[in-house]
Amino acid sequence: MASEGQTSTAYIQHHLQNLAYGKLPAGYHRHDGAVIEQDTWTLAHNPQEAEAMGFMCLHLDTLGWGIALGLILSMVFAFVAKTATLGKPTGIQSFVELLVEFIDKTVKDVFQHKNRLIAPMALTIFSWVFLMNLMDLIPVDWLPLLAAKVTGNEHFYFKVVPTTDPNATLGMSITVFLLMIGFSLYKKGPLGFIKELTMHPFHSGKWYVDIFLMPINLVLETVGLLAKPVSLGLRLFGNMYAGELIFILLALMFSAGLVIGLFGGVLQWGWAVFHILVITLQAFVFMVLTTVYMAMAHDVAEEH
Repeated sequence: MASEGQTSTAYIQHHLQNLAYGKLPAGYHRHDGAVIEQDTWTLAHNPQEAEAMGFMCLHLDTLGWGIALGLILSMVFAFVAKTATLGKPTGIQSFVELLVEFIDKTVKDVFQHKNRLIAPMALTIFSWVFLMNLMDLIPVDWLPLLAAKVTGNEHFYFKVVPTTDPNATLGMSITVFLLMIGFSLYKKGPLGFIKELTMHPFHSGKWYVDIFLMPINLVLETVGLLAKPVSLGLRLFGNMYAGELIFILLALMFSAGLVIGLFGGVLQWGWAVFHILVITLQAFVFMVLTTVYMAMAHDVAEEH
């Protein structure tokens, strides 16, 4: 709920700003008018300071929640693995077994090659992205207000949905991209990988024609190759960011009176129910596309 004296615009901007930590340059004028005498690593107190920190700025809330949720996921799977029984399974064991079977079947349908890394990677991606997306169902004010109370700073920035930060989604997609390049080089060899980039989609079979087609093919294939991680990361970010923004806009209705607040509560409940499908679907899409890219990297049965 927007605090008293805070405009709707300020409320929205506050909830969409990450807890940024980075280096401010010497001579920078801070939010309180103070001038920094030398380069200083500090927390940003407004979006302008975060922007001034540049590329090396760290989003501590994104990193913290991403790592924490990853550790929770690891502990849950480790617990199930240690306590698994052949008899009547527990509820959590049944759920994990169902999830593993679902991911394994999906991977087998998409990935027709032999690589024992792909299925565990797909399981990790789906589970981790789903958990990060699931944070979007926590009311937008609860954890930020708790963080503000703990720190004693009512303007403390604290985003709790890592996938609403493009740094997180693009970071994951770049990792997928590097794996794709690595597997392509390993399976096809450097020459085969270069041949893949220069002999498609146009290929005549005559060297004196292909030599003119190779630069065109290289440009087209390079653009298509680079578009994969960009689209993979931005798709997840865009959908989750839009969902978070809708929750924030609905939360504003609680400060507009009893009747509008009750109506906002109904809308928020309805959007949360629908958003369960969104967060699950986005995790599934990210996992499936990753598996597809890994299959493309392993595909060496090409004719020229």
